[in-house]
Amino acid sequence: MNDRDPDGSNLSSHELRSPAHGEKVELDAIDRQIVDELQRDGRMTNVELARRTGISAPPCLRRVRRLETTGVIHGYHADVDAALLGWSLTLFALIGLESQKGAILEAFETEVAAWPEIRECHMIRGGGDFLVRLVARDAAHENMLTRQLTELPNVVRVQTLQTIRTSLDRAGIPL
Repeated sequence: MNDRDPDGSNLSSHELRSPAHGEKVELDAIDRQIVDELQRDGRMTNVELARRTGISAPPCLRRVRRLETTGVIHGYHADVDAALLGWSLTLFALIGLESQKGAILEAFETEVAAWPEIRECHMIRGGGDFLVRLVARDAAHENMLTRQLTELPNVVRVQTLQTIRTSLDRAGIPL
């Protein structure tokens, strides 16, 4: 690949490798616009994305592939209405473990990753060890999930918080 793409932008700062975990990826204005447009509509064609960003289709596709390769873009998905599909409850669980030893933390993460009802798992500081977001079909299902979380090895505390209403749920990040 040349140092310059046909759209005239300098590509030398964009290496085709994944950065180290937590390492910031440098993006130019066109890359940011591509990410912003794909956050709004991940189904648009490359031709439409190129038109919106003001570059031709081939360099646009190369940029998208590079954003995927470096991990800036993780994937594409449909934003579905959980309640319409029978998942009427969303809850968060604040989990406390008996120890913060690496093996215990990893074992917990591995266990909950296998649960389809757990949609997010965050290791946190300040009041617990993990915060997980779950979906449940109904109150009985929620109670079953809470009991199963409580019975996991090394779990000493589970505090659940059921959502009443979600007034804001933004995908992506501000660019």
